[in-house]
Amino acid sequence: MFFGEIFGPDLLIVVIVVAVLVFGGSAIPRLARNLGSAKSEFEKGVKDAKAAGAKATEVTESTSDSETK
Repeated sequence: MFFGEIFGPDLLIVVIVVAVLVFGGSAIPRLARNLGSAKSEFEKGVKDAKAAGAKATEVTESTSDSETK
């Protein structure tokens, strides 16, 4: 329960207030949009890497299967 005491709603309010003071109210939506697009690009990269890994595994398996025949 230690983390529940530290990361409570009070801390969230303080972080939001500090972000508004530092970045200004108009910059917050732009920052959120940039974070969303960065997350999308990261997920796309992970998906592409998994697909490339699966394709490499298929090629390796087919190569090893043809060598054993």
